[in-house]
Amino acid sequence: MDTLMLVLQFIVLLAAIFLGVRLGGIAIGYAGGLGVIVLSLVLGMEPGAIPWDVILIIMSVIAAITAMQVAGGLDYLVQVAERILRKNPKQINYLAPTITYLLTLFAGTGHTAFSMIPVIVDVAKEQNIKPSAPLALSVVSSQIAITASPVSAAVIFLSGVLEPLGVSYPLLLAICIPTTYLGCMIPAFLVNKFAKIKLSDDPVYQERLAQGLIRESDTSIQDRVLPKGAKLSVLIFLLGVIAVVCYATAISENLKLIDPVIMKRDHAIISFMLAVATFITIFCKLDVSKLVETSTFKSGMTATVCVLGVAWLGDTFVKGHIESITGIAQNIVGQYPFVLAIALMFAAMLLYSQAATAKAIMPSAILALGITPANNGDVWIIVASFAAVSALFILPTYPTLLGAVQMDYTGSTRIGKYVFNHSFLVIGILMIVFSVALGFLVAPFAIDLFGSVPTATAALP
Repeated sequence: MDTLMLVLQFIVLLAAIFLGVRLGGIAIGYAGGLGVIVLSLVLGMEPGAIPWDVILIIMSVIAAITAMQVAGGLDYLVQVAERILRKNPKQINYLAPTITYLLTLFAGTGHTAFSMIPVIVDVAKEQNIKPSAPLALSVVSSQIAITASPVSAAVIFLSGVLEPLGVSYPLLLAICIPTTYLGCMIPAFLVNKFAKIKLSDDPVYQERLAQGLIRESDTSIQDRVLPKGAKLSVLIFLLGVIAVVCYATAISENLKLIDPVIMKRDHAIISFMLAVATFITIFCKLDVSKLVETSTFKSGMTATVCVLGVAWLGDTFVKGHIESITGIAQNIVGQYPFVLAIALMFAAMLLYSQAATAKAIMPSAILALGITPANNGDVWIIVASFAAVSALFILPTYPTLLGAVQMDYTGSTRIGKYVFNHSFLVIGILMIVFSVALGFLVAPFAIDLFGSVPTATAALP
């Protein structure tokens, strides 16, 4: 009977996610809520925890980026990025993912990649390079950079979990930034060196060219006149990010520059980002009625609903079977640490969010590995596997992925009839594999050298 109930609950979990994926967009979150109803009221599971901290962090960061977009700050950043790409077009397979990685690192959301997609398509086409190559590299890089961004909900959450275990916020960033960036650049080198990326050899492009469907490049925004407050909005946002990093570092266990801690790290980023939005609104003289009309606001709020529904659904299922999951994971992950990364990839594919995946899986993995403040020898496995929560590209449903397919008018970026055979899968898996592999090399030594000594009485948040 217990086995039958487990099977039914798992079917409901997958059915709700499948329904959400089929409906698309914000409906993924809707279907998650429906799944919670069925699991709790029909199949008797206790509803899981709603990830309010993750949702609020995403909302506050999106609020600040929305203000920066209305002030012209995002257009300014795109102008700078476009100038770099057009001056070095032959290096697009390296520069494009580097730019989207840095934009996400800076802003804490991968949705900033949207603004770069048309530029990448045009520059690649002009160099007779399939846009699918730099687009796949760029879109996945923007997702993986979430696990290295100092203001992302995923990093803030995990740093709160790991700090009592001896891994401070600055140490987590010091490990994740170089390993994830190099993990993105190695596949870029492989694509640039060995892949067949000549656009003129693409049959779909030739077909569209013959039909007159390929237009001339006309997406440059270099001549666009920006609002007076564009650069100022970027400066204010940058100062806000620096303030978050400085504060989060100051309250870390190994420094304790601020003690006692009055405002926790997640509260700090929420309040700092809202303050940034306020300052941009005031000093850049924004028309606040335009804020809710921006693409950033709409995509960001869609993301929060998706996280609300899907993460709540996932937490309901995981918490209901935490003992079984912990027992299995302890035996497998203890012997084969890389299995945690595979589990995170699978969960990320279903949960649709790096932060939601980290929140649903990482505390259980820590329990399964027997990691405590007094016994933290295996905590490096958690840090090394963290990049795997960015496997949002496996199902071709993520907004930036779909945007790349739709905006590549050459037809080189596409989703095959078998769904999984799309332009992003192989490159994405390579980026995750290299990021995690580098994490497995770097994390144990870095934590051993620079990790703080946790107290036996510390508690996990």
